[in-house]
Amino acid sequence: MGIFKRLRDMTMASINDLLDKAEDPVKMLNQFLRDMEEDILEAESAVAKQIAIEKKFKQQYEEAEEMVTKRSEQAMKALEQGNEDLARRALQDKKEHQERFDELKRQYDLAKTNADQLRNQLSEMKEEFGKMKNKKDLLIARAEAAKAQKQINQAMTGFGKDNAAKGFERMNDKVLQMEAEAQASGEIRAKSRSLDDEFEQLDKSGGVEDELAAMKAKLAEKKQS
Repeated sequence: MGIFKRLRDMTMASINDLLDKAEDPVKMLNQFLRDMEEDILEAESAVAKQIAIEKKFKQQYEEAEEMVTKRSEQAMKALEQGNEDLARRALQDKKEHQERFDELKRQYDLAKTNADQLRNQLSEMKEEFGKMKNKKDLLIARAEAAKAQKQINQAMTGFGKDNAAKGFERMNDKVLQMEAEAQASGEIRAKSRSLDDEFEQLDKSGGVEDELAAMKAKLAEKKQS
């Protein structure tokens, strides 16, 4: 298992653990993505360093390879011109460059294998990050929906029961009480009328009757005359 895969697994384990304890999933998810971005930046730096090592070995082994070819050609040229000693020294130097080439080529192959592995693991991290980024939007939407549902449920718990409904019931009783008191006060007022009030009313109605009787008598006298 590569270092980046272990890092990714640790990051996902941390996300699952912290998400269970998170008070605000939205803030926590954003923090997780920032942490993953930092991990990716560190991974990219490590990959860049490994690629630099790979390129360095490649340049060095190619230079050694060129020297092997060059010394081989020089040895043949010296031998053709009858300079065996120069040809021998060219072949000796060629051997040293060949040994250097073999070692550098081995180091390059190893560095390239490591770099390719790190590239693949970095690509997996970026792919995983993309999935988490897309999943974040869904989780945030679900979190907001759950939060809204919870608020509605809490509001509905007392709605029309302990608060408003009881308030309306109290006001209804109060209005009934006011109406009863008004009716009772009217009845009491009617019962409390004094005798003077009654006689006064009687006198008022009696004066009208007397005047009406007098007018009738005058009318009768007029008709008889």
